[in-house]
Amino acid sequence: MKLYALADLHLRYEVTRQALKELPAHPDDWLILAGDVGETEDHLRFALALVTRRFARVLWVPGNHDLWTIPTQPHEPRGQAKYERLVAICRDHGVLTPEDPYVTWPGDGAGRILAPTFVLYDYTFRPDDVPVEQALEWAAEENLLCSDEVLLHPDPFASKIDWCHERVRLTEPRLAEAASRGPLILVNHFPLRQDLAVLPRIPRFSIWCGTRLTEDWHLRYRAEAVIYGHLHIRATHYRDGIRCEECSLGYPQNWDAGRGIEPYLRQILPHPDGAVEGPPRSLHPEY
Repeated sequence: MKLYALADLHLRYEVTRQALKELPAHPDDWLILAGDVGETEDHLRFALALVTRRFARVLWVPGNHDLWTIPTQPHEPRGQAKYERLVAICRDHGVLTPEDPYVTWPGDGAGRILAPTFVLYDYTFRPDDVPVEQALEWAAEENLLCSDEVLLHPDPFASKIDWCHERVRLTEPRLAEAASRGPLILVNHFPLRQDLAVLPRIPRFSIWCGTRLTEDWHLRYRAEAVIYGHLHIRATHYRDGIRCEECSLGYPQNWDAGRGIEPYLRQILPHPDGAVEGPPRSLHPEY
């Protein structure tokens, strides 16, 4: 029995949808989907209909693309309402979300509590001398603008910053209670630390990659591992001795479709001692 993680499927691409259809069954294993399954409700339904037949249990957290309201899907809600709709879709498929009670892993390494979270970003992954109100201008100096600024709406919150801070406020007591019972496998789409949001080709994209409010969560909440995606740069890092796994698939240029999706599943439990993937692929500037 194994726990796997995968992020950033981006199912708007036919090659990825086909590869997901061909993913072999793992009837005894669990799967974490760490955000950016797609950009519409249909993308999420497509993915869940497949993976829930191939894995014994599935957990999901939202990514920024999942929360988009795109012009071709005007009937889909915005902001918090969009998130709640996605949670409802997950529950229809028996998939666990950040709104459900945390479950305990029953396999080898029993006692680990799986904690899916939904925390956005607040533009604080930036140099200290750049004021928050100038963060977008700072990124624009390198011709960077995330599509979130057009497609990800914070309704009913005044801003994505406010939404992010509310998510932190709601999540911290739950993590504290869970950590009192055992070590956690922390899951979030965005990296929880600024020093993990390293983007060599587009470093100023970091402002759309997380919040400093979560910098110490891996220590404060007894994390055994931290699972995230978003960067499209697959890697294993250690912070304070704690394993941090970036487990994204990414856009078609970020992975080898000829290999299928199976080799990109990141094993989380039991700990795959010595398992290291090859050189990471860079994310696409469109991101």
